[in-house]
Amino acid sequence: MVVLTDKVLRFISDTRFEDLPENVIHQAKRCLLDTLGALLAGSDTPVVRIMNSFATKHFRGTEATVLVSGERVSPIGAALANGYACNALDIDDGYRMVKGHPGGCVLPVLLAASEAAAYTSGADFLAALVIGYEVAIRAGLIRHALFQAYHSSGSWGAIGGAAAAGRVLGLDQSTLREAMGVAEYHAPISPMMKGIEKPSMVKDSIGWGTMVAMASALMAQEGFTGIEPLFSESPNRKWLEGLGNEYLILNLYFKPYAVCRWSQPAVVGVLKVMKQNDLRPQSISRIRVLTFEAAATLSCDHPKNTEEAQYNLAYPLAAALVDGQVGPRQVLPPRIFDDSLLELANRVEVEIAPEFEELFPQKTYAEVVIHTKDGRELSSGRVEPMWEPPNGLPADAELEAKFVGIVKPVLGFQKVKEITRMIWDFEKMDGIKPLINGCIRGQSFKK
Repeated sequence: MVVLTDKVLRFISDTRFEDLPENVIHQAKRCLLDTLGALLAGSDTPVVRIMNSFATKHFRGTEATVLVSGERVSPIGAALANGYACNALDIDDGYRMVKGHPGGCVLPVLLAASEAAAYTSGADFLAALVIGYEVAIRAGLIRHALFQAYHSSGSWGAIGGAAAAGRVLGLDQSTLREAMGVAEYHAPISPMMKGIEKPSMVKDSIGWGTMVAMASALMAQEGFTGIEPLFSESPNRKWLEGLGNEYLILNLYFKPYAVCRWSQPAVVGVLKVMKQNDLRPQSISRIRVLTFEAAATLSCDHPKNTEEAQYNLAYPLAAALVDGQVGPRQVLPPRIFDDSLLELANRVEVEIAPEFEELFPQKTYAEVVIHTKDGRELSSGRVEPMWEPPNGLPADAELEAKFVGIVKPVLGFQKVKEITRMIWDFEKMDGIKPLINGCIRGQSFKK
């Protein structure tokens, strides 16, 4: 079975930008736009302020950049801080069958490694991004097949991050094998449901996973050895035999709302009922949510912080009903303490629907039934989250509008438009320094 790991290693080292299908290259740009947007928008959250300070104190260096602050730290420190930023708002992309976020695990590592490398062109960067996604998702499939526990994204994403970093650092196949083995062994094997039972800044362990990924590539470069990567244990050969032909990056979902994906079908449901019936929040007496069991574990308590607002089912519905959206503003103070939202959240009741539970995790359905004060009972019918593959994916214009909407408050409209233009033509970039500079508050692209 070592031959399966050999196939992964060949894919990492041999795949060239010119080999990638046009639709895969285009999807890589969409992922770069969306995941970078999540990172930049997340920079103003409480957790990122803590981790930026932590990185500058304890990971000193000059090789890599903490976005948006522009502080220079070691590559490991940059991957750590930017990794926490990527998932701080829970608005980064995901892959259904690994129940997690590959982009947040790969992009921060790739940014740090590309700065540390002698030179990384835009085309090389995009190729490494695709490689990172493909390896990370397959590592997640294998890990969840081998172990019953639902592991957080960092547990398997660290392996994909190490693959992307190793590619731009020019590691040979032997060293890449060690890097991924080191990453697998040191990755945070975190019990995801405990992070949902008590939401906190550990989130999906993505920040720690990105730190491990960057450190593992650098350690392997120094001669540090690791275990045999888990690809050799894959219970399904097809997951790896498809490398280079079947691109799983094409099957991602994207997130329009800054909350847990499991609550998003219910958000869609309440907005649908409100629009179809021209309702106002003050006309609602009860909101019943029928959903799958994992979603029902999300809290309905009043959130005390950003993380509790994101891993919640009642609060996002109230925010959607009043504000018409659930973006960064809705999951940050002071909005999370608004009495009108909290009073409306008190009206939410949650039930497990066996028919929806049977379809999870392949599908994440919900039905919302709104009871009005004048005695009506209005149902959304079965709904799923927005921007689901294969037929509900957002258009480029929708992803771009999301990027502008969440990043403009951080960097301003002009920078946002320039970053957007740069990403759609990223294969033409002569190095990534202009992108890094553009993502620093108060700094020009050319500096």
